Amino acid sequence: MKRSKGIQQVDGFTLIELLVGMILAFLIITPLLGFMVNILDTDIKEQAKANSEQEIQSALDYITRDLQQAIYIYDATGIGCLSGTVDTTTCPNASVNQLPTATDRVPVLVFWKRELVSQAITTASGQDDTFVYSLVAYYLIKDTSTTWSKAARIARWQIKDGVVSTSSSAVTCTGYSGKYVSTYCPNPGFALFKLDGIGTITQKMNAWTKATADYTADTTVLVDFIDQTKTDDAPAALPVTCPANSTTPPITWSKVSPDIATFNTRNTGKMTSFYACVDRVNTTAQVFLRGNALARLQGNNLNSQPSNKPYFPTASIRVQGRGYLFTK
Repeated sequence: MKRSKGIQQVDGFTLIELLVGMILAFLIITPLLGFMVNILDTDIKEQAKANSEQEIQSALDYITRDLQQAIYIYDATGIGCLSGTVDTTTCPNASVNQLPTATDRVPVLVFWKRELVSQAITTASGQDDTFVYSLVAYYLIKDTSTTWSKAARIARWQIKDGVVSTSSSAVTCTGYSGKYVSTYCPNPGFALFKLDGIGTITQKMNAWTKATADYTADTTVLVDFIDQTKTDDAPAALPVTCPANSTTPPITWSKVSPDIATFNTRNTGKMTSFYACVDRVNTTAQVFLRGNALARLQGNNLNSQPSNKPYFPTASIRVQGRGYLFTK
């Protein structure tokens, strides 16, 4: 008997078939992969623009609430007086910086506000509210700090008066002769403006001087990723002019911008992403902000240009303070 041998056939792919399959897969998958990468990149860019728009609007809302309590807003000349950048013939105290200053920052919005201090005074019937005055300044800052972006940022600085008290528990605060509620001493360096004597309100407010004590209050960053483009780099990025008068009586606007001559020696002083138009007579300010979403995506080529305008969202608002000052 002969033993039959079965032939076992093994199925598979030839080398040519594998190569053809790989080529077809490459031709199909590569465009799909590029499409997905493009979608993800577009989503990241749109998210960066959306975040910048939201933060700019939030910062503007915060400034609005602050300005609504203003009783006096300094114009460009007034800020120059407080910053020691104008001659003494215009401002008697201009030889001394009344505001904290540095080469990496410029003050843009400076005003006095009257704010509520809840349940600060003890009375026979319990705790009572009171009001105190504060000096507030918003700065445009650009430096090399690695904590913040390579774009600019806006920071807020404030010094506040203390709550005066005649009770037996009142204390004498360091640097001040009056009596205050122990938990509400004036911030070091604070001095209230003076409205007595001869002169206009503007002259008296521009002549304000700080107390002898040094400031201890530091700036607090309000919003980062503010456009750092300078007028030297992109003249097209110049700010718009102040709005034309549309009310009666007439509004006299004063543009308060970092690019005013008094600050042109500083790089920050040539930036136009944060400025205001101030009508000090009516305690009104129109504030303009411009963000920089590109700084969220890359570390260079951050300047504003016509081709990348969508990455530089802008916002503005007009605010009138609720208080006013009066003097004969």
